[in-house]
Amino acid sequence: MESRSERLMSNSDGLDAVVIANDGEPFLDSTFWYLTEQTSGTFEGSLAIAKRDGSLDVIVSVLEAESAESGAGNVLVYHDREEKNRFIRESLSGCRNVGFNIHSVSYAAVEYVKKTAEGITVSDAGKAIEDTVSVKDEKEIAATREACRISSVVAGEIPDYLSEGVSEKEIAAKMDNRMRELGGTGNAFDTIAAFGPYSSQPHHMPCGYRLKKGDTALFDFGSKYDRYCSDMTRTVFLGKPPEILERAYEIVRKAQEAGISEYRSGAKACDADLAARKIIDDSEFKGKFIHSFGHGIGMDIHQGISVSPASPQILRAGNIVSAEPGIYIPGIGGIRIEDTCLITEEGCEILTSFDHSFTVV
Repeated sequence: MESRSERLMSNSDGLDAVVIANDGEPFLDSTFWYLTEQTSGTFEGSLAIAKRDGSLDVIVSVLEAESAESGAGNVLVYHDREEKNRFIRESLSGCRNVGFNIHSVSYAAVEYVKKTAEGITVSDAGKAIEDTVSVKDEKEIAATREACRISSVVAGEIPDYLSEGVSEKEIAAKMDNRMRELGGTGNAFDTIAAFGPYSSQPHHMPCGYRLKKGDTALFDFGSKYDRYCSDMTRTVFLGKPPEILERAYEIVRKAQEAGISEYRSGAKACDADLAARKIIDDSEFKGKFIHSFGHGIGMDIHQGISVSPASPQILRAGNIVSAEPGIYIPGIGGIRIEDTCLITEEGCEILTSFDHSFTVV
């Protein structure tokens, strides 16, 4: 089996090396942990350098030396700036066209490597990185399965958390704590808990609003496990909601089924979105689906697969993507149903699980 650095370089046509430079917060690149197969450590100031022959040099400070030795690559431990510079020059010796991940690297880090290595030409390795990390290996799939198992347990418990008068912040905190209790190593992203009229805002952050009878209760959340993310949304109701939201829920449920039916290796990514969007736009809720059907998921909650109406991408076995249609009615409420899906040769496997039926608490 090819190593991850070998896979990256096979996608990096014309590049002599790819440098992943962690320049401290907020410029920490998940690609570093992908290549080194590390699950812990901060690795600020560290570099992972993949070269044309598939070898991987991992340049770290003495602070991270012990952690680094447990991962992949040839570990080079520096004790001062001069030693770090020497390792960079030696690693990039003979390399001219060197790629960087422009989506996450700082300008200062690129300039530092360019000045230190001398004579290199800087190129964008972003697409090569996205093409590589978007196809998951068995180790990555196993970690994602566990993240999905954890969040699925919490999804099933949500109706038990709800009662009249609880706040969005209270339930979000309970969900976050529960995911940790179940073995999660962190949140995939900040948990969204949106009650009543706030549920029509797709990215609402929990506030002090307290749940009332007839309110929608929408939760978008995910756990991490060994740095891999899950992503799911569950929408339930405290007491009978307005009939328009009952109708919207059924349309969203059908739209998700239509979109997921288009998920398979070799399919156009846009087809899933278009299938779901047709269900919604053929209903009374035309124009109320205001985001794309899905996105790639990995160590980052959003990776470089766009399941949108105009996406030119082709899905491949090993991609992990979300399936999340929604209907949003300002002033009344919103509905979203979301699962994490693994693309296979035959179709897809839904990795998250919860009851999709209309649920009144």
